[in-house]
Amino acid sequence: MTQSPLIVGLSILMCVIYGVIHDQITARICVEYFTIGHKPVLGGTEDPTLLGLVWGFLATWWVGAMLGIPLAFVSQTGSLVKKSAKDLVRPMLVLMAGTAALAFAAGVTSYVLTANDVIHLAGGFQHVMPAEKQDAFLIDLWIHNASYAGGFLGGVILMVWVVVDRYRQTHWPKDEAEPQK
Repeated sequence: MTQSPLIVGLSILMCVIYGVIHDQITARICVEYFTIGHKPVLGGTEDPTLLGLVWGFLATWWVGAMLGIPLAFVSQTGSLVKKSAKDLVRPMLVLMAGTAALAFAAGVTSYVLTANDVIHLAGGFQHVMPAEKQDAFLIDLWIHNASYAGGFLGGVILMVWVVVDRYRQTHWPKDEAEPQK
Protein backbone atom coordinates (compact mmCIF):
# COMPACT_ATOMS: atom_id res chain seq x y z
CA MET A 1 0.00 0.00 0.00
CA THR A 2 1.21 3.46 -0.76
CA GLN A 3 2.37 5.38 2.28
CA SER A 4 0.74 8.73 1.46
CA PRO A 5 -2.74 7.87 2.82
CA LEU A 6 -1.12 6.33 5.89
CA ILE A 7 0.90 9.50 6.51
CA VAL A 8 -2.20 11.68 6.17
CA GLY A 9 -4.14 9.33 8.45
CA LEU A 10 -1.33 9.29 11.02
CA SER A 11 -1.23 13.07 10.99
CA ILE A 12 -4.99 13.38 11.47
CA LEU A 13 -4.96 10.75 14.24
CA MET A 14 -2.09 12.37 16.14
CA CYS A 15 -3.60 15.84 15.85
CA VAL A 16 -7.00 14.61 17.05
CA ILE A 17 -5.44 12.78 20.02
CA TYR A 18 -3.50 15.93 20.88
CA GLY A 19 -6.64 18.05 20.50
CA VAL A 20 -8.79 15.82 22.70
CA ILE A 21 -6.19 15.70 25.49
CA HIS A 22 -5.61 19.45 25.12
CA ASP A 23 -9.33 20.25 25.28
CA GLN A 24 -9.91 17.92 28.22
CA ILE A 25 -7.51 20.16 30.13
CA THR A 26 -8.70 23.53 28.84
CA ALA A 27 -12.38 22.66 29.26
CA ARG A 28 -11.62 22.23 32.96
CA ILE A 29 -9.76 25.54 33.16
CA CYS A 30 -12.69 27.42 31.63
CA VAL A 31 -15.75 25.62 30.29
CA GLU A 32 -17.08 28.99 29.14
CA TYR A 33 -14.31 29.10 26.53
CA PHE A 34 -16.29 26.33 24.82
CA THR A 35 -19.86 27.28 25.80
CA ILE A 36 -19.67 31.05 25.20
CA GLY A 37 -16.62 31.33 22.96
CA HIS A 38 -17.77 28.66 20.48
CA LYS A 39 -20.98 27.59 18.80
CA PRO A 40 -23.05 25.25 20.99
CA VAL A 41 -22.58 21.52 20.39
CA LEU A 42 -24.53 18.50 21.61
CA GLY A 43 -27.59 20.56 22.50
CA GLY A 44 -25.57 23.18 24.36
CA THR A 45 -23.98 20.81 26.87
CA GLU A 46 -21.71 22.25 29.54
CA ASP A 47 -20.09 18.91 30.36
CA PRO A 48 -16.31 19.52 30.09
CA THR A 49 -15.60 15.91 29.13
CA LEU A 50 -18.04 15.94 26.22
CA LEU A 51 -16.93 19.41 25.14
CA GLY A 52 -13.29 18.32 25.23
CA LEU A 53 -14.06 15.27 23.11
CA VAL A 54 -16.21 17.07 20.54
CA TRP A 55 -14.12 20.22 20.19
CA GLY A 56 -10.88 18.24 20.45
CA PHE A 57 -11.99 16.42 17.29
CA LEU A 58 -13.68 19.30 15.45
CA ALA A 59 -10.81 21.74 15.98
CA THR A 60 -7.98 19.40 14.99
CA TRP A 61 -8.94 16.84 12.33
CA TRP A 62 -8.56 19.49 9.63
CA VAL A 63 -5.24 20.64 11.12
CA GLY A 64 -4.06 17.04 10.81
CA ALA A 65 -5.16 16.96 7.18
CA MET A 66 -3.45 20.30 6.48
CA LEU A 67 -0.26 18.90 7.98
CA GLY A 68 -0.59 15.38 6.58
CA ILE A 69 -1.13 16.20 2.92
CA PRO A 70 2.04 18.27 2.43
CA LEU A 71 3.93 15.97 4.81
CA ALA A 72 2.99 12.98 2.64
CA PHE A 73 4.10 14.93 -0.42
CA VAL A 74 7.55 15.82 0.97
CA SER A 75 7.94 12.27 2.35
CA GLN A 76 7.05 10.35 -0.78
CA THR A 77 7.72 12.34 -3.95
CA GLY A 78 10.89 12.45 -5.96
CA SER A 79 13.88 10.14 -6.20
CA LEU A 80 15.15 10.58 -2.63
CA VAL A 81 14.77 7.83 -0.02
CA LYS A 82 11.09 7.69 0.95
CA LYS A 83 9.77 8.22 4.48
CA SER A 84 7.02 5.89 5.63
CA ALA A 85 4.30 6.64 8.15
CA LYS A 86 6.25 4.50 10.62
CA ASP A 87 9.34 6.71 10.08
CA LEU A 88 7.28 9.77 11.02
CA VAL A 89 5.76 8.53 14.30
CA ARG A 90 8.64 9.67 16.52
CA PRO A 91 9.14 13.06 14.78
CA MET A 92 5.41 13.71 15.03
CA LEU A 93 5.46 12.83 18.73
CA VAL A 94 8.26 15.37 19.13
CA LEU A 95 6.10 17.91 17.28
CA MET A 96 3.16 17.22 19.60
CA ALA A 97 5.38 17.43 22.71
CA GLY A 98 6.88 20.72 21.53
CA THR A 99 3.43 22.12 20.81
CA ALA A 100 2.24 21.04 24.25
CA ALA A 101 5.26 22.67 25.89
CA LEU A 102 4.55 25.92 24.06
CA ALA A 103 0.87 25.75 25.08
CA PHE A 104 1.86 25.11 28.69
CA ALA A 105 4.26 28.08 28.64
CA ALA A 106 1.53 30.28 27.17
CA GLY A 107 -0.91 29.14 29.85
CA VAL A 108 1.53 29.86 32.66
CA THR A 109 2.46 33.22 31.14
CA SER A 110 -1.15 34.30 30.75
CA TYR A 111 -1.93 33.09 34.28
CA VAL A 112 0.88 35.24 35.70
CA LEU A 113 -0.14 38.23 33.59
CA THR A 114 -3.82 37.98 34.51
CA ALA A 115 -3.03 37.36 38.20
CA ASN A 116 -0.91 40.51 38.23
CA ASP A 117 -3.57 42.55 36.41
CA VAL A 118 -1.30 43.13 33.40
CA ILE A 119 -3.72 41.77 30.78
CA HIS A 120 -7.50 41.65 30.62
CA LEU A 121 -10.13 40.12 28.40
CA ALA A 122 -11.07 42.60 25.68
CA GLY A 123 -13.48 42.77 22.80
CA GLY A 124 -17.05 41.57 22.95
CA PHE A 125 -16.34 38.70 25.33
CA GLN A 126 -15.80 40.95 28.33
CA HIS A 127 -19.49 41.90 28.16
CA VAL A 128 -20.86 38.35 27.93
CA MET A 129 -18.35 36.57 30.16
CA PRO A 130 -18.91 36.53 33.92
CA ALA A 131 -16.22 38.69 35.55
CA GLU A 132 -14.93 35.79 37.68
CA LYS A 133 -14.36 33.68 34.51
CA GLN A 134 -12.62 36.28 32.35
CA ASP A 135 -9.07 35.46 33.45
CA ALA A 136 -9.62 31.71 32.94
CA PHE A 137 -11.11 32.41 29.50
CA LEU A 138 -8.05 34.45 28.58
CA ILE A 139 -5.74 31.68 29.78
CA ASP A 140 -7.60 29.18 27.58
CA LEU A 141 -7.39 31.58 24.65
CA TRP A 142 -3.61 31.89 25.03
CA ILE A 143 -3.22 28.11 25.35
CA HIS A 144 -5.27 27.45 22.23
CA ASN A 145 -3.55 30.13 20.16
CA ALA A 146 -0.13 28.83 21.24
CA SER A 147 -1.11 25.31 20.20
CA TYR A 148 -2.18 26.43 16.74
CA ALA A 149 0.95 28.55 16.30
CA GLY A 150 3.23 25.81 17.63
CA GLY A 151 1.56 23.18 15.48
CA PHE A 152 1.89 25.33 12.35
CA LEU A 153 5.51 26.31 12.95
CA GLY A 154 6.40 22.79 14.11
CA GLY A 155 4.72 21.32 11.04
CA VAL A 156 6.84 23.50 8.76
CA ILE A 157 9.98 22.50 10.68
CA LEU A 158 8.98 18.83 10.43
CA MET A 159 8.57 19.06 6.66
CA VAL A 160 11.96 20.76 6.28
CA TRP A 161 13.51 18.05 8.46
CA VAL A 162 11.94 15.33 6.29
CA VAL A 163 13.40 16.83 3.10
CA VAL A 164 16.85 17.27 4.66
CA ASP A 165 16.83 13.77 6.17
CA ARG A 166 15.71 12.19 2.88
CA TYR A 167 18.54 14.00 1.10
CA ARG A 168 21.05 12.89 3.75
CA GLN A 169 19.90 9.27 3.60
CA THR A 170 20.04 9.23 -0.19
CA HIS A 171 23.45 10.84 -0.57
CA TRP A 172 25.21 9.68 2.57
CA PRO A 173 24.01 6.19 3.48
CA LYS A 174 25.10 4.87 6.89
CA ASP A 175 27.69 2.50 5.41
CA GLU A 176 29.55 5.35 3.70
CA ALA A 177 31.68 7.92 5.44
CA GLU A 178 30.35 11.44 5.68
CA PRO A 179 31.83 13.70 2.98
CA GLN A 180 34.91 15.71 3.91
CA LYS A 181 34.46 19.45 4.39
